[in-house]
Amino acid sequence: KADISEELDRLAAHVAAARELMNQDAAIGRKLDFLCQEFNREANTLCSKSGDVDLTRIGLDLKAMIEQFREQVQNIE
Repeated sequence: KADISEELDRLAAHVAAARELMNQDAAIGRKLDFLCQEFNREANTLCSKSGDVDLTRIGLDLKAMIEQFREQVQNIE
C-alpha cells in the first residue's frame, strides 16, 4: 500500500533510545513504558500500510514482542 521506511527508521531510533535508557543507572521504567507506546504506534502503522501478507505477519509478531517487553517494563522502576 505505502512506503514503510519512515516507520522502520523510527522503530530503529526507538530501539536505540531504549538501549541508551537500559544503560543508565536512573529510574527508567516510565520512559521505557513510553517507548513501548511508540513501538506499538509504529508497528500498528506498519501493519496498516502493509499490502503484503508476510509483512503483516511480521508486524503482528512485532506487536506480540512489544507486548512481552512492555510486561517486563512494568516490573522496572
